Amino acid sequence: MCGIVGYIGEKNATPIILNGLKRLEYRGYDSAGLAVLTNGHIEVRRDAGKLHNLEQLIREVPISGRIGIGHTRWATHGEPSARNAHPHLSATGEVVVVHNGIVENFIELKEELIAEGVVFQSDTDTETIVQLVDKYFRDGVSLEQAVRKTLLRLKGAHGIVVFSSREPDKLIAARIGNAGGVVLGFGEGENYIASDIPAIMDHTRRLTFLESRQMAIVTKDKIELSTLEGAPLKAHISTVAWDPISAEKGEYKHFMQKEIHEQVRSLTDTLAGRVDFEKGKISLPQLNLTAQRAREIDKIILTACGTAYNAGMVGKVLLERLTRIPTTTEIASEFRYADPIVDEKTTVISVSQSGETADTLAAMDEARKKGAQLWSIVNALGSQAMRVADGYISMQTGPEIGVASTKAFTAPLVDLYMLAILLADLRGTLHPEERMQLVDDLRLVPQLAGRCLDREPEVEEIAGMLKDVRDMLYLGRGINMPIAYEGALKLKEISYIHAEAYPAGEMKHGPIALIDKDMPVLAIATKDPWYEKMISQIEQAKARGGIVIAVATEGDERVAALVDRVLWVPDVPWMLSPAITVIPLQILAYHIARMRGLDVDQPRNLAKSVTVE
Repeated sequence: MCGIVGYIGEKNATPIILNGLKRLEYRGYDSAGLAVLTNGHIEVRRDAGKLHNLEQLIREVPISGRIGIGHTRWATHGEPSARNAHPHLSATGEVVVVHNGIVENFIELKEELIAEGVVFQSDTDTETIVQLVDKYFRDGVSLEQAVRKTLLRLKGAHGIVVFSSREPDKLIAARIGNAGGVVLGFGEGENYIASDIPAIMDHTRRLTFLESRQMAIVTKDKIELSTLEGAPLKAHISTVAWDPISAEKGEYKHFMQKEIHEQVRSLTDTLAGRVDFEKGKISLPQLNLTAQRAREIDKIILTACGTAYNAGMVGKVLLERLTRIPTTTEIASEFRYADPIVDEKTTVISVSQSGETADTLAAMDEARKKGAQLWSIVNALGSQAMRVADGYISMQTGPEIGVASTKAFTAPLVDLYMLAILLADLRGTLHPEERMQLVDDLRLVPQLAGRCLDREPEVEEIAGMLKDVRDMLYLGRGINMPIAYEGALKLKEISYIHAEAYPAGEMKHGPIALIDKDMPVLAIATKDPWYEKMISQIEQAKARGGIVIAVATEGDERVAALVDRVLWVPDVPWMLSPAITVIPLQILAYHIARMRGLDVDQPRNLAKSVTVE
């Protein structure tokens, strides 16, 4: 999950690296550090806590150089502290490394090095990497050879960048397995390394991506790729069009608030070029889907983690309803160990904002081994999930910096809706008139999202009523049951209030025992096929003395008369309703966290992209 930045060129590396780390702090903020080559030796600055601590340290004790690496950490081995912060220096002070991943055999390697007299300066698994490189380097081989020998001894998944004062004209980067991306940026007389695109998009749009078991030798004038074993590779350079301004907060207090309000635009963008309203047709060319293949699919598995998994649960309802293909939703971290029943007629769809989530990539690997077709729905252009899939749908939301995902949740809901229509059309399970209506309904989505956003002051008022609660129960049914799960997740992530989501029909099988005046219930009761059932659940909660807040369709006086407060949403076709009903829940969680004085964009213990198990 950690963020990595590297630079080599003619400019001062320090501000370039610090700016890149700011763009990557969402990947981890337990500590941060930077190393540059200054007057022939490596200078390191690092500190515990968020990046501003490192920036203050560098203001007090400046460093500069033309080659350097930086890191922002999400801790795995070793507590968050300055001692355990990256970059890590070797015992000789001649080699330095930053790392994302887990060295699964680090105890064995550490014991070996200690026996040879190496004194470790941290509790991290990462330090074994730099000490091993230094050991082999001192044996008389080149830095490149020393790094190769080290990498071949490591178990687990890794992204690393190394440089040495003894060979000061190069950075060496490598990737093994699914430990987050390694992006290489091509400049003029300078080159860049990062774990994610936003870190370097101020400087270059010409990028290539390291695949597993690949290495790069990066000098200021060129980038050379090879396998870990040394076989040369040709770089496939892509040009990325993201606007760096989109990664700034602008007028908003937090990235999360900005990204909530960007949903009108992001939902518009995810439709762009894909919907022919006149003909009532959907086009998803990057899926590489033919009518023959559509008819051959006899099972769909949606696999994802966290918020993306909640989106997948909505997708299951849509795909089964329209395509009549049996569809399941599987948690990626469980799927890979479950010996799933998958064959060549199975399509596995992975949903991931980052496209680098380790468990999701491992699930894709497992499905591939069993012969499944792989599709991905991703936001990060060029990510691993996009590259290894047989076809993909891009969310087209632009960068999402806030750790709690918002626009990268609503976009895949619409993507899955479009996919369901396309598959159903190709399979002949959708009447043309119904298809025309379903496609036409898409026109409404951005406008309806905007109407929800216009009601933010009303939601903020309700947030003030709830900001001091200890627990909340979220209830939903049918296609909006996953939205109850997503609403509860948002509240937990950023406000640290315990929130539990349940299928509303299951409330009486246990959770109803929790309901009293101190346990608010949030019920999603919009005008959908499950409306009458939700009315019944609301009445049951009120009969137990519960405080009930409802998400309800504008003008629904029946719900308004039953509950204590209402989060109003516009009337929307039920299959598209999740993309709308979730918005007031996002706003509610945001304002509760803000009122509690919490760090909305960087909640404790979390990171944006989970690249370790």
